[in-house]
Amino acid sequence: MKKYLILILIMVGVIMSGQAMQNQNDEVLKKEVLNDDYERISSSELTPPVIEEILKQYPTSKLGAAYRNTEGEFKLIMVLKSGTRRTVYIDQYGNWIRKKKIRTNS
Repeated sequence: MKKYLILILIMVGVIMSGQAMQNQNDEVLKKEVLNDDYERISSSELTPPVIEEILKQYPTSKLGAAYRNTEGEFKLIMVLKSGTRRTVYIDQYGNWIRKKKIRTNS
């Protein structure tokens, strides 16, 4: 019985430790997203291929905000019909970009 109790306590400790590390990694990711190099722009600065793709993929959504970086990539905040917001990335030629989250262990 004592062995089971010790085993359960060890398992709970390992799980709690893993969750604490995950929360710490999530905080690092949030800081990285806030420090990206995108600058806010007006919707009139979007290129025609970008506008076409937005209308094709999100016909019932509204553009909440638009940002552009030095590489000509756009970060768009789309407000869906349900009211939720979705952040999408697209290049100046209308090609969708999938941003990968980089995890750092520091």
